[in-house]
Amino acid sequence: MASTWLRSLASLLTALLAISFPSAAFDTPLSDTAVREAYFLGQRGDEAVARFLEKYTLYLTPPKSGPHIASITMFTPFALAVLESREHSVGYSAQQAALDHAKHAETIKAIVEILFTDTYGAYIPRPAGSRQDATTGLMPRPYDFWKDFRVTFFYKDDTLKPISSSGQPKLTCGDSGCTLVGATLQFEFLAEDVPSDSITIQVIPPEGEQVVLDFDLASVR
Repeated sequence: MASTWLRSLASLLTALLAISFPSAAFDTPLSDTAVREAYFLGQRGDEAVARFLEKYTLYLTPPKSGPHIASITMFTPFALAVLESREHSVGYSAQQAALDHAKHAETIKAIVEILFTDTYGAYIPRPAGSRQDATTGLMPRPYDFWKDFRVTFFYKDDTLKPISSSGQPKLTCGDSGCTLVGATLQFEFLAEDVPSDSITIQVIPPEGEQVVLDFDLASVR
């Protein structure tokens, strides 16, 4: 009877150890084991990787007017290691992944996707007095329109300063050429400077309502 009780206790402990409890914060600095786990996950290249990375993106509904702040992504050091592994799918070893990871400081990458809408589209009114010959009073919106958007990251009352930021136009291309449909903004932070629980992202567009949301970094690895 004692042996049966011990076997039951052992089974219970095994089941408890198998449960994946959420961590209290994202991982940084990554351990050697975590770097290997990220490497093997990225090498899988299947839907499981896509589902895993989806956890790092928040999607927003279109506004009544103005541009659509479509999504905000916060990639942690672990997620970035997965992406790095996925990009090197041929002849890339776990040992090389560890060496590459050790070359750089761990960072967090934020990505803001902006899409045009019916009220904030690819064309804008042509300036009065323009000498350009045009059949309509419209002209293409500049490719660097994203510079008119202000994006700020907060932790409580403190502003988080990125170590780099950039933007690029988002295009849809076909047989007849490419069409401007929005923009992608990217910001990079040193992981050690980012709080491990929740941060607030504020996006102020040149038209329409601002977007303010909290990203729970404690819910991702």
